[in-house]
Amino acid sequence: DRTSLDMSIAIANLRHVFGLKGDVANNVAFQDEQTIIYPSGSNCILYNIETKMQKFISSVDKSGGMTAMALTPNKRYIAVAEKGEKATITIYDLQTLRKKKVLTTTEVQSQQYASLAFSPDSKYLVSQGARPDWTLLYWAWEKSKPMASIRTSTNVSNEVYQVSFNPNDNAQFCVVGNGVFKTYKYNEGTLKANPIQKIEPQNFLCHSWLSEDRIIVGTDTGRMLLFEGQEHKKDFHVSAPVTADSTAGDRAGTAGQSDTSDTSKIQTPVLCVRKYSKGFLCSAGNGIVYMYEKTDERELYKKAREIRIPISADSAQATANMKGALHEIMHMTISPSEETIVAGTRNSQLYTIGLTGAEISKGEHSLFETLSQPFHYDQITGLDVCIRKPLISTCSLDRTVRIWNYENNSLDLTKEFQEEAFSVALHPSGLYVLVGFSDKLRLMNILIDDIQPFKEFTIRGCRECQFSNGGHLFAAVHGNVIQLYATYTFENVGNLKGHNGKVRSIVWSQDDSKIISCGVDGAVYEWSVYTSKREGESVLKTCSYTCAAVSPDGSTTFAVGSDKTLKEISDSQIQREVPAADTVLTQCAISRSGRMLFVGTAQGSIRAMKFPLTVPGEWTEHQCHASSITKMRISYDDGFLFTVGEDACLYTFKIMDKEGRGLKAKDITYAEEILISKSDLQEKDTAMKELKTRVYELNMENEYQLRLKDMNHHEKTKELTEKFIQEMESLKTKNQVLKTDKDKEEAKHEEERQELIEKQHQELQDLESANNQKLMAEYEKYQELQAKSQRMQEEYERQLAAKSESHKQALREQTEQYETKLHEKIGQLEAAHDEQRQTMRIHEETKKQIEEDADREILDIKNMYERRLREEKEGNMRLTGETGIMKKKFKSQEQEIEALKSDINNLNTEKSKLNGVIKSLEKDILGLKKEIQERDETIQDKEKRIYDLKKKNQELEKFKFVLDYKIRELKKQIEPRENDIKAMKDQIQEMDTELERYNKNNTALDLKIEESKQKLKANKEEMALQRQKVHDMEAELKRFRTDVSNCVQYIQDPQMLKSSIVKLNKKYVQSEQFVEAAGMDVDIQKEYARQRDHLERSVASFRKKLTKDQQIHRADNVRIMQENVSLIKEINDLRRELKIARTQVHDLEANSNVLKKGAPLPGPIISIEELDQSKKIVEIQKSEIKRLRDELRHSINRPLSNGQRLPPMEIAQ
Repeated sequence: DRTSLDMSIAIANLRHVFGLKGDVANNVAFQDEQTIIYPSGSNCILYNIETKMQKFISSVDKSGGMTAMALTPNKRYIAVAEKGEKATITIYDLQTLRKKKVLTTTEVQSQQYASLAFSPDSKYLVSQGARPDWTLLYWAWEKSKPMASIRTSTNVSNEVYQVSFNPNDNAQFCVVGNGVFKTYKYNEGTLKANPIQKIEPQNFLCHSWLSEDRIIVGTDTGRMLLFEGQEHKKDFHVSAPVTADSTAGDRAGTAGQSDTSDTSKIQTPVLCVRKYSKGFLCSAGNGIVYMYEKTDERELYKKAREIRIPISADSAQATANMKGALHEIMHMTISPSEETIVAGTRNSQLYTIGLTGAEISKGEHSLFETLSQPFHYDQITGLDVCIRKPLISTCSLDRTVRIWNYENNSLDLTKEFQEEAFSVALHPSGLYVLVGFSDKLRLMNILIDDIQPFKEFTIRGCRECQFSNGGHLFAAVHGNVIQLYATYTFENVGNLKGHNGKVRSIVWSQDDSKIISCGVDGAVYEWSVYTSKREGESVLKTCSYTCAAVSPDGSTTFAVGSDKTLKEISDSQIQREVPAADTVLTQCAISRSGRMLFVGTAQGSIRAMKFPLTVPGEWTEHQCHASSITKMRISYDDGFLFTVGEDACLYTFKIMDKEGRGLKAKDITYAEEILISKSDLQEKDTAMKELKTRVYELNMENEYQLRLKDMNHHEKTKELTEKFIQEMESLKTKNQVLKTDKDKEEAKHEEERQELIEKQHQELQDLESANNQKLMAEYEKYQELQAKSQRMQEEYERQLAAKSESHKQALREQTEQYETKLHEKIGQLEAAHDEQRQTMRIHEETKKQIEEDADREILDIKNMYERRLREEKEGNMRLTGETGIMKKKFKSQEQEIEALKSDINNLNTEKSKLNGVIKSLEKDILGLKKEIQERDETIQDKEKRIYDLKKKNQELEKFKFVLDYKIRELKKQIEPRENDIKAMKDQIQEMDTELERYNKNNTALDLKIEESKQKLKANKEEMALQRQKVHDMEAELKRFRTDVSNCVQYIQDPQMLKSSIVKLNKKYVQSEQFVEAAGMDVDIQKEYARQRDHLERSVASFRKKLTKDQQIHRADNVRIMQENVSLIKEINDLRRELKIARTQVHDLEANSNVLKKGAPLPGPIISIEELDQSKKIVEIQKSEIKRLRDELRHSINRPLSNGQRLPPMEIAQ
């Protein structure tokens, strides 16, 4: 029952993929501004450039891999061509990431497609088949139907590379290949080739439509041919320098009709051409892209700049760059807004550059950047996972070792070597890596930015190496021998010999006590690490094993090999063989929890097996790699599965069992420490000091510049203020003049207004008199019209009475006429009724006669059929008797047959029961024999263990006596330290009182300063008020002088002089009201002074109350602070005790492990009773620490006597 409940198939969800399938035609495309699509393994990846997240489109199961891709112009669908027994094209919806259509046909003989292209309206698809027939198909893909087909190459050896649609015509497309350059037109179910100007046969590698009638074609000799309207219009030549040491600034291409015979240049093939709004891009040479832009000159297009792949982007790329083959750019794509270019190279790398950024406008040469991170471009041979850090290490035949971070999906380190790497192992700490090269095995440090070897072992071509789980040992395969080394002393601590062929896999048990190995000789061996001897073996000569995995308890081994089965081996016997459905299994891995088992296949898929295993096996298959899986690992926390393959891709999966138990309950905290060499650290410190000095100098310089600017600003402000005051004075004078002008204008306008009012009043009176006369005339007309209306009404009433009388007379006459007609119609209706009754009587008589005739005919027919019925019944009775006799005979025969069958079944069941009883009895006999043997061994082991435990118990008693003595000695040492702590507490209390006194004095001084500032502010305001009054008086005086000078002009006219003097008196002499107002101002000031005095007294009283409250609460604050100090001290003491207890528990656990193994203890051991007592004490101390931490958190939030808080205490976990 338990086994059936535990059986489940683990869940594996694809999380991230590192790698690019570089041999797919048109293998990179933009879905939108942030998302690009590219193939990796057997999946299509949708990669978001901004968020670095991936989405996945899985390929068709059991396909031979992708060969071509195409994206619809509306960016909704993607077509993927896959090879197999029958070439297929699958259309996927990019919104749902699900399959939309699958296109297959029998018209194509080849097993794959070389190129795909969608029409401008996304309704049609062109697919170019590969050898041998090179058949091109024109599809209406939504109907899954090919509309037409044609062979584009008649020569089997002449390859066809690319096909593309005219951007403005759904029916026209172009095909290029080796000696092939044709354009076709679809018309009514047929494809016809368009005539093109004859040119010499060349190897046309790529092409692009620049407009509706203009095509640019690239060749393998570096020529680009421009065709316009089916005619050869222009040639462009691309060349690169021969020298290998030419860098990004030395090499330059030539455009136009350049001389191809130049000895300092070498012709490079044009591998890819892409059109954009300003012209076109072409890739040629070793990682170079040339940008051509339109011109109005005779050349039509001119080379504008170059974009290169930087050599220093990756050390692994530098060697490839010198060779010149792997670094060629095979595919390019441009974002919809033409802001970004993404390029894919022959060695499966992706690069990007912004077209509108500063990197393009800096000069003639620009540099690409890596899109996400550099990938492997050759078979990955090694894989390992770190325990203490989220790191993966891989090695490849591309001679690189790479360190990946699977937590943030990034590449941390890359290192290229001179030799090929065959195996890799990561130390559990993540600080060292062990790599097996073709010449030696090297142990290397993983530094912050480099991988440096520090020890070499003379093991050539090491195909397998593995660190132990503890990291203190590592195992390395040397041919058919497994060598064990100490990690820190480099000693060879053991050699495991026994395999007759090469060892293909080694795995450590979880407790590092055993090593499981398997090899091509068909042997699976279990080795003891301590004795270097074999403890178990299982040999099957017909199987060449490739990988083995061991269960967490080390009792069961799982192995896969060339015989297409998964084997479960226990006690040196193969317990189960699970067939793999005619598929070779290459790798297997089991989780540390023992609930999940995964295997990898030679086709590149992984299988999550139902575990525990059943025969036949059950699994869930996930298609991921495009070729065989070479390594498979599961992370230490059972949360991730990692696979690598011959397709140079690294896949990461998020895994969990059926109940969703993925990560362990206790999360593992990853280590953050890193290694750095002393020289690097010194260089960084020196650089940091220089930068700090530079920053200080810049700060001083900036401060000096700021002071100079402040001085300049103050001077300018002063000048502007003086200028502003002068302008204000002039404006005030102007304003006064304008006021006098305004008064004059107001008087003038008042006189004009009075004149207008009198004129308007006179006109109003004239209009009233004229209107009264018109009103009287209209009233007389109204009286005349009213009399006329009365007369007309009387005439109409007389005419109405006459008409009414004539109408009544006509009505009476018509009534009499219609009544006579009504009487005539009634008579006619009665005659018709009589005629109807006569007709009904005749009809009834006829009906009665017809019914009598019908009854007679029915009676005759009835007699005839009854006679026939009697004859049929007699015949049926005779046949029924015969049928009954036959049924009886048939039933008797059936009964005899059934009896014979039952006898046969009974005999068979008895036979099977007897066979089962015989087998069960045989199994019981074997089981009982094994049980007897096991019980004998168990009894001997227990007797031996009882003797050992008695012996060790005596030693534990001795150890207890020693510990008691040490405890007494420690208590004697603690007493003087407690006295010192008490003295320090008293000193701290005195310092607190002194601090409180200083705080009180500072508070009083702050209050005095604040009061002085307020008084100073009031004095400043009063001074400003008095200055304003003086300023107003000066202005008044200026106005008075002006008015007096105006009065002087009337010195000869006494009358005018008197009136002007009176006006001056009214204007400038104060009245009694002003005097009273001045008196009131004095009273207001007195009231203000009185209220201010009252408020100052209130503030002083409040301050006294505040000081009293502080004195009242100070004692509480001091008590709380003392409690906090004592609690912190008590926590520190408990922490020390807990640390001691933990070390004791660790020692006890180590001793218990040794006891289980039966080895003698090196020293004194604690008794079992003391162990239980120690565990109880540890639990009590943990609960007490938790309670003290809670109290400490509450007490930290209480304020101190000066309003501040205690500094936060770092509590060690």
